[in-house]
Amino acid sequence: MMNYPAGETDPLVSIVIVTWNGKRYAIECLESLEIESATLPVEIIVVDNCSTDGTPEAIRLQFPDVTLIENHANLGFAKANNIGMAESRGKYVCLINSDVVVPPGCLERMVEFIEARPEIGVLGPRMLSPNGRTGESVMMLPTVWNTLCCALSLDTIFPGSAFFRGFDMKAYPYDSVDIVEVLTGWFWMVRRKALQMVGGLDEQFFMYGEDIDWCHRFGAAGWRVVFYPDAAALHYGGASSELAPARFYVEMRRANLQYFRKYYGTHGVLGYRTAVWIHELLRILGYSALYAWKRPRRREAAFKVRRSIACMRWLLGDISLLTNPPEISQNGEVPT
Repeated sequence: MMNYPAGETDPLVSIVIVTWNGKRYAIECLESLEIESATLPVEIIVVDNCSTDGTPEAIRLQFPDVTLIENHANLGFAKANNIGMAESRGKYVCLINSDVVVPPGCLERMVEFIEARPEIGVLGPRMLSPNGRTGESVMMLPTVWNTLCCALSLDTIFPGSAFFRGFDMKAYPYDSVDIVEVLTGWFWMVRRKALQMVGGLDEQFFMYGEDIDWCHRFGAAGWRVVFYPDAAALHYGGASSELAPARFYVEMRRANLQYFRKYYGTHGVLGYRTAVWIHELLRILGYSALYAWKRPRRREAAFKVRRSIACMRWLLGDISLLTNPPEISQNGEVPT
């Protein structure tokens, strides 16, 4: 166990949490962090994106030591986190989703690990899903090729192949410390020195894609992005339903397109749109067949067909699907 100097003005770790209408999850998250803060010099900053379910009132009442910032509109995940980080003072900044429960010792193990390795800019723990399994939290930077591998299911047909690996890395083992390209944005520990060099999250990404972009920028600046399985936390969002509304799915596609536009230009955008078109067309054909032949799976198949059709309409320029983007809480819930 590390010995931390007493009486320091600044905390060692600043924890930033963005909330939006997830009071139960936020309270459980903050209760877990109260235990952690008993052994580690931390400050907790909550940025509320205009919740209407009493989340800020509950936090103010139950956690008077938490710094609460209330936005007057839902400013999105990236901008809200940037607001919180601007108020933070710690040597390390943790961005933690409000539907995460942090067990005792998790932050301390992460601090010990990153303190001993000054080359690490971003550190991420292992994600535990409510069903007890390890959740998916490591990705590759998207390219036209690995997006096409997903579209053609080559990553599923050849699960052990590095050549046919999809950007979502379905076969990633999650069993050892590893330098990775992307850690998804559910739980990050960021070195302030690296943050000052790279800057905050890109606020052009209202929802989704900001994690890929940020990790890209840390890597490009020479900082290591590291997965650390010896620390773990529970993430409720890791168990979100596959039957989430189609607009949720289309918005993720839109964010990826935004990433391609930022880094790959016109040819990259064309390649990405082509790969997604192939992906959705094959899913429409496959799930239509499943609907016809597997009666018990008709509900799932029908939804997947509708979802792919919605995505193809978006690719064809039906902007109505992206008008008034859905407000998605930090636990991955979307109003139906």
